[in-house]
Formats: sequence, C-alpha cells, structure tokens
Amino acid sequence: MAKSTESWGSRVGLILAMAGNAVGLGNFLRFPIQAVENGGGAFIIPYLVCFLLMGIPLLFIEWSSGRYGGRFGNHSTPYILDSMVKGRALKYIGVFGIFTNLAIVAYYSYIESWTMSYVYHSLKGTFSGMSQGEVAGFFNSYVDVTHSTTGIPYEAVVFFVLCLAFNTFILSKGIRGVEKVAKIGMPLLILFGILLAIRGYTLGTSGASDLFPNANAWDGLNFLWTPQYDSLLNPKVWLAAAGQIFFTLSVGLGTIHCYASYVRSKDDIALNSVTAGFMNGFVEVVIGSAIVIPIAAGYLGLDWVMNNAGFGMAFQTMPYLFQQWGPVLAAVAGVMWFGLLFFSGITSSLAMGTPWLGFMRDEFGWSNTKGAWSFGVMALILGLPTVFFYQEGVFDDYDYWAGTVSLVFFAFFEVILYSWVFGIDKGWREINLGADIKVPTIYKYVIKYVTPLLLGWVFFASIPSMFDKLTHQDTFNRSSFADVYYAENFDRTGTAIGTVEEVGARYIKFSFENTRKRFDKDSNMALYEEFIDAKEYAFSEDQKATVVVGDQIKPGDVIAEGNFINNVFYKNIGRSILVCLFLFISLLVYLAYNKRLKEGRATL
Repeated sequence: MAKSTESWGSRVGLILAMAGNAVGLGNFLRFPIQAVENGGGAFIIPYLVCFLLMGIPLLFIEWSSGRYGGRFGNHSTPYILDSMVKGRALKYIGVFGIFTNLAIVAYYSYIESWTMSYVYHSLKGTFSGMSQGEVAGFFNSYVDVTHSTTGIPYEAVVFFVLCLAFNTFILSKGIRGVEKVAKIGMPLLILFGILLAIRGYTLGTSGASDLFPNANAWDGLNFLWTPQYDSLLNPKVWLAAAGQIFFTLSVGLGTIHCYASYVRSKDDIALNSVTAGFMNGFVEVVIGSAIVIPIAAGYLGLDWVMNNAGFGMAFQTMPYLFQQWGPVLAAVAGVMWFGLLFFSGITSSLAMGTPWLGFMRDEFGWSNTKGAWSFGVMALILGLPTVFFYQEGVFDDYDYWAGTVSLVFFAFFEVILYSWVFGIDKGWREINLGADIKVPTIYKYVIKYVTPLLLGWVFFASIPSMFDKLTHQDTFNRSSFADVYYAENFDRTGTAIGTVEEVGARYIKFSFENTRKRFDKDSNMALYEEFIDAKEYAFSEDQKATVVVGDQIKPGDVIAEGNFINNVFYKNIGRSILVCLFLFISLLVYLAYNKRLKEGRATL
C-alpha cells in the first residue's frame, strides 16, 4: 500500500476546490431551466428550504465523514464508510461513491467537450449571420458524429478525447493539480459570470424586435423572483427542488468525502462546508439565474422562453443571442459564456476523478499517474456510447440512472448510517471538532430526523418513475428489434390525436392540438393556450409508412413497417455497461478487503 502524504496547500485552495466541485454545469444550465419549468419564483422557496434542511446537513455529514476516514488513511467512500462502522458490509454501499463518479464523468465530460468546441467556433465566427433555427441546427449536426462542422472527421469524438486527456493530465498531478486549477478556474468563472449577469440585468427592452416586440429581459427576472404560492402545494415542485440540491451541491457522489479526507484531523470542516455551500448558492441563484433566462427573454420574449426552456438553450440559443451584440462582442461573449461553462465543468469532473485515484492508491499502491490514466481510459470506454448514440437517448439514460437515482439512493443510506449507525452524538462531535463557527444545535436534530425523512420521501416517491424508466414506459417501441413502428405521444399528456398531413417516401408528418404557456402580466401567472402543432417521423429505405393522409392516429398505433432497431436497444447496452461497472468496482472493493485482511488492516 502506498501511504498518501497529500494534503491541501491552503484553506483558500480547499474551499475553491470544494466550491468548484459543487459549481458545475447545473448552476448555469439546469437551475434556471428547473425554475422556469416549476413555476419561476415558486421554485426558489422549496429550493431554499431543501438547501437548509437537506443540502447543508449533507455537507456537514460528508465533510465530517471524509475527514474522519482520512485519519485512518482512507480516501475513498467504501473504506471511509468502513472506518465509521467496522466489520459491516456498508463498504459495498460505498461503491456508489466511486461508481457514480465514473458513470457521470463519462457523459459530463462530453458536455465539457461541447464547450471547448463552442469556444473555438465563437472565436472563428461560425455563428455569424445564422438565424436562431440555424444555430439550433448546428448543435444537432455537431452531436451527429458522422457530421463535421470543422472538416475534422468525427469531430465530436475528437473534442471528447481531447477533453478527457486534459482532465486526466491534471488528475495525474494529484490534489495539488486540482487545487491549482480551482484557484485559476473559479475566479475566472465568477468573473465571466458576473460580466454576463450584468448584461442580463441591464438588457431591459433594448433587444425587442419586429418579430418579438414584447421581448423584455426584466420579464424573465421578474418571473424567476416572483413566487406563485399556489405552486408550493405541488409535490412535483418540491421533488424538482430536492433533485436540484443533489445535483448542484454534488452530495451523494463521494467527491466531498474524498476531498475532506485530505483535511488534517483537527482542521475546521463546519465553516468550510457552509462557505462552499453558500458560494455555490450565490453562483447559482444570483449569477446563474441572471444569464440564460433574462438574456433569452430580452430578445425572444418570456413566452418563447417558457415554451422552449431546456438544457440545450446554452448551445442552441445563446450563440444566436450573442450575435445581436455585433461580431466583436459576440466573440467575446461566446468565449466568456462557453469558457464559464468549461471551467464550471472541469472543476467538477476533476473532483469526480479523485475517489478512484484515492481508492487505487490506498488499496493497491497505484501512483497518481497510473490511477489518473486508468480513470481516463475507463471514462472514455464508458462515454463513447453517449457520444455515438446521443440521439438514441443513451446520454439521457446515463444521466437518469447515474446522475439522479444513484445520488438519491446513496445519500439516503448515507444519512441513515451517519445518524443511526455511526450515531448522531458521535457525528455531532465530529462536525464540531475544530470548528471555526458554532453550528446551531437545531441541526443535530435536523440531521437525525428531518433530513432522513425528507430524503426518504424523495427516494420512495421516485420509485414509480424509476420503475417506468426501467421498463421503458416512456415509449411505445419497447422491443429492441421490431418489424413495426408505433406512434409515440404527440404532446406531453399523451392524450392528443395526430392527423396525417403528409406521407412521403421516407417520412410522415402529423398535425395535432397542443398547448403552450403564455405569461399574463395582469394576473402574474402562466396561462395555457391551444395551438396546432406538427410532428414528423423519418424512415430509412427498408421501412415504409402504413398510414395515409387524413388518418387519425392515437399514440401506440402502428404507423410503419419494416426492420427497426429501436432506441431501447442502445439504452439497454448503456445500462448493461453501467451494471458491469458497478460489479467491477464491487469486485475491486472485495479484493481490497481480502488484501487488508492479509496485511492485518481489517478484521472479519
């Protein structure tokens, strides 16, 4: 076993690295979209409640658990948990603390690689003169690996490999390498964010046009900050807020355990954890909410934003909006925006590599270099399916199982372990050991009772949706291979009936009644209005339509026949890979345990 002598170079470096771990793409892409989709200001209240009752307690738990395990030379979640409760099988629950990081970084680094590519295209002026539809089309072309926007074959794959290589190189330098990146990346991230946020706060109605005469950036800001109290009784809003807390604070991952394990045994973790948490909240709520939504509302109108809000806005919409500022400012804004996203991404993806490095060094004596490059190779193998089959849904499936379900599952059992097995009295002493602040005593009872109940509710309330995902209830084409193709839902409710408008050699076009949101300033509420929408299916040479113009089609009706390979085939491949990864890490934990037994570092 290689004894680790690594530690953080400074408290500032530790806090910036911890904040960088938490401040990620979700702060700028996921948070504002979640807010728009869940009632605007109504989302902020559950978000803050969940932050105080779930986020802060989990930060205390993971920081103190990590520091405790670090005293025994453990720098990965399986044996940090094992050091807390000797002789138990809880080390295998800790497998999630390595598995989740590898699974998430596999697709997270792909998004990171988009930001690298878009910085290049912003400087090159690729988006100059493009319409909003053309900018959106550019993104769709980019994620099609057979298409190249630069002339480089398999461009998306090339940028993905470059991004992983860069991450791997920094990881090979150990904790100090991560700390240096955090000291550079976090200040630049905040600087770029503040400059773009100032534009969001000051844009006002200056972006209105003949096409969008009512565009107003302040409408976007008002919607985000004006609570609609009737939404507070909606469980969906609370579940979304709880999920965002997991995503944004990086709790339930194992990265905080690993980072905290390098803190000296009597160094403060109470103030550090609160500082990192509130820095993340500031970046997310104050800066993140002032960029995408207000700027988009300032040029396209709030109604457009409410109906088109999504993760892809950062890449499909923002480059077009920057073009409205002139070629020079467009390039500068593009570099700042995608540079901001890159730094927010890499500070998080580097954190995801540290549990693997700590585990392989502690248990098998691997050097940082060997651990980092093995991590990079595994992330590449795991990530390639999300690159090649992005449009088939593998990316989203990884995100659901690794980036949502695994986090909730691990965090729930982690809180139970800390409060009821390790013991809240022992845990409370650990939180306050060397603390530079006095943690309110109420948090002792919040950690023991409120947080487990809240997490339990989130976990068990999510089981029906997990089951639906597992059995592919989100699609009517549930067979990997089929000789017929069924119509999918036309609208979100699944109740709309489609009318066949056109039938071509390789496509079918449907029209159907749909609803869209419209913000009413008088009532300060989002209203719904009906409109005629359209949906199109494309087919290949060995597939043909079985419908004719005028047919009324319900979701689940057969619309084509031929040889079909459905998306579930690719999703099942991705899921099989994730299961194999979990089993592989579990095997490594078992082998490490046997090694510890032989060395006298563990007991039966």
